[in-house]
This record gives sequence, C-alpha cells and structure tokens, in this order.
Amino acid sequence: MKIEKYIPLLLLGLIVWAIGLDLFGYIIPSVLFYAIGLTFVCGLGVFIYKNSLLKYTMKRIGEAFFVIFLIMTATFLLLRTIPGGPFDEEKALPPEIKANIEKKYNLDQPLLTQYALYIGQVVRGDMGESFKYVGRSVTDIIKEALPPSLLLGFYALILAFLMGIPLGLFAAARHNTWIDNLCMGFAVSGIALPNFLVATLLVLFFSLKLQVLPAALWVTPWHYILPVIALGIRPAAFIARLTRSSVLDVIQSDYIRTAKAKGLSARKVLWKHVLKNSLLPVLTFSGPLAAGIMSGSFVIEFIFAIPGLGPHLISSVSNRDYPLILGLTLLYSIMLIFANLIVDLLYTFFDPRIKLS
Repeated sequence: MKIEKYIPLLLLGLIVWAIGLDLFGYIIPSVLFYAIGLTFVCGLGVFIYKNSLLKYTMKRIGEAFFVIFLIMTATFLLLRTIPGGPFDEEKALPPEIKANIEKKYNLDQPLLTQYALYIGQVVRGDMGESFKYVGRSVTDIIKEALPPSLLLGFYALILAFLMGIPLGLFAAARHNTWIDNLCMGFAVSGIALPNFLVATLLVLFFSLKLQVLPAALWVTPWHYILPVIALGIRPAAFIARLTRSSVLDVIQSDYIRTAKAKGLSARKVLWKHVLKNSLLPVLTFSGPLAAGIMSGSFVIEFIFAIPGLGPHLISSVSNRDYPLILGLTLLYSIMLIFANLIVDLLYTFFDPRIKLS
C-alpha cells in the first residue's frame, strides 16, 4: 500500500476540518495549522522525490534566495533615497530629540552600515522594530495581521476556482449558445468592474437595503460573505475566460476525437479528458493570483475594515515606517516565489509530457 496516495486525502480532510471549525465559529487550534503545514510539506516532498524533481527544486530554491536578496536590497536602497525621512513631520522635532530617535534606530549610521545591520537582523529572523508602533516588532505585527488576510484570500481563491472553472467549461461545451453568451457576459462584467465598485454595491444592496449581511469587520462567518465575494469575483471572471479558451483549443485535439469515436459520453470526455488538459493556462495564472489574493486586497480590507495586512502597508508607506515596509515586501515576495514554484512543479502532474530541468 502506497502511503503517498493518501497524503492528498489527509491534507484535504485537515483543510475541510479547519474550514468547518472556522465557519461554525470555533477557534482553529494551532496544532491543526501545524498538521496542515506538515502534511503539505511531506506531500510536496514525496511528489518531488517520486518525480525526480529534487535537483530542479533545489536549483529554484537557490534562485529564490538570490531574488529575495535583490528585492530586499532594492527596497532598502529605494526607501533611503526617496526624499524625506520617517521622523520628518509638519511640526519639526527639536534637533536633540530627533538625533536620539535616529540613534535608537541606527539611522545616524552610514548607509552601508545600516544595510549590513538590517541584513544581519533578517538572517537571524528579526525584521526589526516598527517606527510607528513603538515597542512592537514587525514580526509580531505580521503574526497578528496575517491570519485575516490569509483567510480572506483563501476563501476568495476557493470561490474563484469553484465559479471560474465550471463557467468556462460550460461555456466552451455550449459554444455559441445562450449559455456561452451568459457565462462570458458574467466574465466580461467581472473583469470590467473594479472590486471597490463591486464591494460598494454589495454593501449598498445586502447591508443597507436588505440588511441581511454585516457591512464591515471580520468577526463571524457572516462577515466573510461580502468581502469574499467582492475579492473573488474578478479572479473568477479571468479563470472563466482562460478555461473557456483552453477547452475550445483542447476539444479539437485528435485524442479527443478518438475518445468520442470510442463511444464515450460527451460528459465523460469533457470532465475526464478535456478538463485536465485544459488547466495549464489556469495553473500558470494561479501562481501570482494565489500569492496576491492570499495576502488580501488592500482596497477590500479598507472598505470592510478588515484588520489584515492592507491597512498596515498603507500606513507604513505614509509614515515611512522602513522596517514594516521591508517586512511586508519580503513577505509578499516569498509568497509569490513559493506560489510560482508550486505551480511549476504541478505542471508535471497535469501534463506528464512536460519535463523540468
């Protein structure tokens, strides 16, 4: 009995369990988060080993460290070269006080010394102390604000795939019919309408007019509905268009004609043969989509007053909070690089003809 076959089922079960606890108002135990992470890492490791992708994965990880180093360096230098400083206010501070503050945060040191000190902090796992939130480390702020952004992005991502893939599939299967026109009308509308407008309309209709859903905050599952819909509609529309165009291309292939000639039903051909081979464009789009959406949306978090990463990033930029800006930039970079690596590895699953080297 091959245990690797049951790892995806175990991971799916743990995720469903966590979602169930969250939606029914229970606090998700920390041990469950660790179990999900450990199961995912083990499953990914088995997949890499079974498909002889270890060398490729190590190469990509090495490249990722180099890219992250470049992003950190570029962000650090950019923040230091922009005119103005974190303690330049409308009401100027006395020179003695400003000098003491800059000394506390090593801002009185030469630029190269500041850079070396920051790199040393990051290597030790310390992102520094926030300039705005005195006495709070950037790591603590991220730990506090990341869960709401992750939950918002996770549910929006699920909604995007559950809506986008079936819509694109049905539209392609009923090409040039009213179903196709209806699905693509939704897709065009979802792409054309900005998410802040969708969010405003949802609040106006469901919260102010009907008064059936809360308009803001992130407390109960009822608070999740409007922001998740507002954030997930646009990605769902993109996924629907990508799926439709890919299915229309795959459905003309020779092996699909062969499957139909063998007498397989149209539904079986569509779901078993066409769908899997049509997901590569969607998979390519999913890397940056997952990284962006899992970190939350600044606009959506602002509109619905969600205590996620968005408000912190906006305030850190306006307040020139260097450590917080660098910490959030580093976090987003890691998420994007990791998501793209997972997508590249999954290429070999959806299309065994692809060989990564």
